[in-house]
Amino acid sequence: MKPTGTDPRILSLAAEVAKSPEQNVPVILLKLKEIINSTPLGSSELKKIKQDIYCYDLIQYCLLVLSQDCSRIQGGWSTISQLTQILSHCCVGLEPGEDSEEFYSELLPSAAENFLVLGRRLQTCFINAAKGEEKDELLHFFQVVTESLFWLLGGHVQLVQNVLQSDHFLHLLQTDDVQIGTIVMTMLQNILHINRMKRTKILLKLNRQKEEEDHKLQLQLQRQRAMRLSRELQLSMLEIVHPGDVEKHNQEIEEKSALIIQKHWKGYRERKTFHQQKQTHMEYKAAIILQRAALTFLAKCHKRKELFAPWQGFQGLTDAHRVELKQQVDDYVRRHPSSQMSDVASKDLHAQAQEQLQSYLLGTGLFHSLVYFLFTTGAPSLKEAEGKEPKVFISRSRPVAAKAKQTHLTTLKHIQAPWWKKLGEEPGNEIDILKDELSVELETLFIGGTKPP
Repeated sequence: MKPTGTDPRILSLAAEVAKSPEQNVPVILLKLKEIINSTPLGSSELKKIKQDIYCYDLIQYCLLVLSQDCSRIQGGWSTISQLTQILSHCCVGLEPGEDSEEFYSELLPSAAENFLVLGRRLQTCFINAAKGEEKDELLHFFQVVTESLFWLLGGHVQLVQNVLQSDHFLHLLQTDDVQIGTIVMTMLQNILHINRMKRTKILLKLNRQKEEEDHKLQLQLQRQRAMRLSRELQLSMLEIVHPGDVEKHNQEIEEKSALIIQKHWKGYRERKTFHQQKQTHMEYKAAIILQRAALTFLAKCHKRKELFAPWQGFQGLTDAHRVELKQQVDDYVRRHPSSQMSDVASKDLHAQAQEQLQSYLLGTGLFHSLVYFLFTTGAPSLKEAEGKEPKVFISRSRPVAAKAKQTHLTTLKHIQAPWWKKLGEEPGNEIDILKDELSVELETLFIGGTKPP
């Protein structure tokens, strides 16, 4: 039965193969490679294309071409090696459907045997070839055929036993050529690895089946044991219960059993409902959290906007508010009257204060001292004094003497200081000098109008 929805490329290719002469069929079949390579690996589309190729007998055509003589095929070993690749890729991952028995028991073993026959032919041609270029091409074709065989064995591990028991494979192993022998031994190692993996999978499958059977047997024994205990309990209860109360006893047992069944069923139903609604509850909680975060963020933005909003100014006073404020001011002034004084009285009071201050200063002699002090405050130092300026320092006033002594000490400090202290010194900086040292070295400072002690 032909499948529905067949790829139009497969239909046209099958029609072309059916109408073309026999010598053109191998070249036409090479178009399958382009169709397979244009489809993604492992996709359902590729599986459908492989089913269409098998249903329209294109795989069988490839097998027939590979069984023919190489000299009669257009393209020679190049076409044959490409057809082996197409055949191996079409057979791996193919689901034959109704014709599975024919596919696994006849087609696959025949394909593996054809690959081995082609390998022997290439081996013979390689040994008999004289030119180096021809040998390189034949070696390349031999490697392509062995890789196609390995790909086929990787998809159908049950063919490993057929390959290892084949006489053609034994002849391939008995070669004397190093290059051919290397390729064959590599393929043998890969086949043995596949066989080991197959055995491991089979053992795992058998162990799993055994565990499942043991588990089923244990469950069955537990069920039988529980039924036996239940029946024994029923028989013992029947022996105890009066014959007239048997129906009542059975009814009570049925009610208890029904309650137990209902309890377990309701628990199962509620757990199932809870698991179904768990995702909904999680989504609801997530939505609440997102809404809360969004509202908090919007509130912060609103507060920040109000904080940094431009000043809008005061609102205008209404007439009623203005009257109220004026009344409050009048009440405050009435409760707290201020002491008022005329301008004439204020001037007289100021004049009296000035006269009293002047008489006080003249009477105590502080006035003259203050004048001399203010006069000498801006006087230059002794070093810079010229003309009549030194006379400023001759005074009976104590402030004037203090200023003169201060200036004199500054000059002495500057003269006596070592040179390295004067490097960072600025004019006007003063360092305190002990009074005793200056008195010992310079004795006493003359103050006008006094005698030294």
